[in-house]
Amino acid sequence: MSAASRTTLLAAGAVVTALALSACTSGGTSGGGGDTNFVTGDDGIATAKQGERAEAPVLDGETLDGKPLSTADYKGKVLVVNVWGSWCGPCRIEAKHFAKVYNDVKAQGVEFVGVNTRDTSTIPALAFEKEWGITYPSLYDPDGKLMLRFKKGTLNPQLVPSTIVIDRDGRIAARALQELSAEKLLGMIKPVIAEKK
Repeated sequence: MSAASRTTLLAAGAVVTALALSACTSGGTSGGGGDTNFVTGDDGIATAKQGERAEAPVLDGETLDGKPLSTADYKGKVLVVNVWGSWCGPCRIEAKHFAKVYNDVKAQGVEFVGVNTRDTSTIPALAFEKEWGITYPSLYDPDGKLMLRFKKGTLNPQLVPSTIVIDRDGRIAARALQELSAEKLLGMIKPVIAEKK
């Protein structure tokens, strides 16, 4: 192999690595600009005050098991939306925390919906859910089109995992563009549960 070929191969490898890191990260707080009224805390979680929140887009389509689902049906409840992929290391780390927190808060009027992205078939995604005990539904979004429905600055389509908490009025109360522990996830949800209409 010539020196020029090796240099080209190394450069291509660096680009692929950079893209992979940007597509699956355990950190980061960028949101792509825009006016979202989010204030980011020291923990990397961004929140918006109750009267200053952007409306969440409706996410709809088929779940991993082929059933129709629309987030519009969850209005009046606190809704946690988690964007994940079976291929994503940080998603595997946080999955057990999401399963536990969901079971702990669902009796308080909190629902969870996953958005599975960039899995080329539902087979690895369904295996992921089984492995980690995920019992709430996930929309199947292999092309990442559902994330593009969010207002600019709310979610960066390149950051997986991402999580948002939607209040009872269908507005975005909190977001995290990173892997979450059970404590951080509960910290995002509890203030929204406590809000009065």
